[in-house]
Amino acid sequence: MKEVAQVDRGRRIIVTVLGRDRVGIIAGVAGVLAEQNVNILDISQTILQEFLVMIMIADISRSAVDLGTLKLRLAARGRDLGVQIDAQHEDVFTYMHRI
Repeated sequence: MKEVAQVDRGRRIIVTVLGRDRVGIIAGVAGVLAEQNVNILDISQTILQEFLVMIMIADISRSAVDLGTLKLRLAARGRDLGVQIDAQHEDVFTYMHRI
């Protein structure tokens, strides 16, 4: 069994994408992340009727931009794609979605 490298949990973000499904959404989001040297660690997506719901876990440790700048770039790409894109630090996401 291969050992997977651990990423510092303090450098992980959660990216969420919501909107009507269409061609190019995943590529558009991944493109913004790649441009900023953000590594996608995990991705889950589903289609609920005609709506795309996607969650990504990503590592920002090698990115030169801060989370605020990344959020603005993702939101701008989301407007171009007709979807809502947000990014949160993993700790904020976990705190907000605890039971």
